[in-house]
Amino acid sequence: MIDHIKLASSKSKGKRPYFHDDPAVERVLNITMAIAGELAVMRERMDSIERLLEKKGLVSQKEIDTYVPETKEEETQRQEWHSEYISRVLRIVQQEMEELENPDKSIADIANDIDKM
Repeated sequence: MIDHIKLASSKSKGKRPYFHDDPAVERVLNITMAIAGELAVMRERMDSIERLLEKKGLVSQKEIDTYVPETKEEETQRQEWHSEYISRVLRIVQQEMEELENPDKSIADIANDIDKM
């Protein structure tokens, strides 16, 4: 099975730039912006699909609003998407946890390690 948290947590080398004094505020801002970006794209696509379907008389708005997955596979696909989505939204938290476990060393730290050899 794919580890969506691991995939979403890939990051650039070096320290993350912070724009607020409080790291908690920075985390909340990053999470909020991730959700906002995801939601904006999803909303635009859903609006297009719903308008096209209704315009062509294929599916009504009521049918969309009351739809329930019919098979276990459909439900599983939705759950997998949900897992991927949450992994992307909480990416900042995952990266910070990884940084605590495996901090990037500064050039000075690396130089000190070499001097100790």
